[in-house]
Amino acid sequence: MALIAVLAALAAAFLFPLALTFTNSFMSAAEISDNYAALSASLSDSSGPSSDGSAYVNLKWIPDIATLSQYYSVLVKQPQYLFMFWNSVNIVLPIIAGQIAVASLAGYAFSFLRFRFREPLFFTYIVTMLMPFQVTLVPNFIVADKLGLLNSHLAIILPGIFNAFGVFLLRQFMMFIPVSYIEAARVDGASHLFIFAKIVMPMCRSGIAALAILVFVDNWNMVEQPLVFLRDAIKQPLSVYLSVIDEAALGIAFAASALYMIPLILVALYAEKDLVEGIQLSGIKG
Repeated sequence: MALIAVLAALAAAFLFPLALTFTNSFMSAAEISDNYAALSASLSDSSGPSSDGSAYVNLKWIPDIATLSQYYSVLVKQPQYLFMFWNSVNIVLPIIAGQIAVASLAGYAFSFLRFRFREPLFFTYIVTMLMPFQVTLVPNFIVADKLGLLNSHLAIILPGIFNAFGVFLLRQFMMFIPVSYIEAARVDGASHLFIFAKIVMPMCRSGIAALAILVFVDNWNMVEQPLVFLRDAIKQPLSVYLSVIDEAALGIAFAASALYMIPLILVALYAEKDLVEGIQLSGIKG
């Protein structure tokens, strides 16, 4: 019981910001201004919060009058937020599709093909995966500049497609496929392309699903790459644009944040089983 209570408390602590964001997104601009007026005052007052408690925000769960005015502002009156949302979609989906294609082919090669320097090359993949991605920002910036891709989504998409983690994950997953299946197909005269498409890929559905989920979550929340590669604010994803909304537009920030979290919540609700199964079968220890 004690463990359940502790876990419940931790779950409530993690869910608190999400629930507060969604409920506050249905408040009117006037109500949000009243509840968070102390926040603006404390930011502008260098002396800090007052001792009478007037500088504390009023965290309300239930709006006095529920309204969709903030969503109307985001979706209709100020559609740049919705445009940024689609920027995020246009960046993340090609990265997911491209990384699955590249990682599955490379994983097949590292698992079932015998070629010179296979193990040292895979070790190089592991080393690059252990590096923080901030280390590769400068080389990627130089390459994107030489290719004329700066200030375009391709400067983010191409490095995202060739990420070493996807190759590592699917290679580990494919290592659990019995080699006898591959050998039997080769005896029957099947080509590598046929084996890859008809035998290996159907057996890697859980691993591919896990990879797609992890890539989506990682790139949906990206901040550093757009700041480095994209100069025009109109091309940036919503993850970056949300950070520049000031305290005068907190209602819009709540509504835009709620819309931005919906894909992540749907993934958590409907793809958890695939994620857990894919990680377990790949043999990766958490």
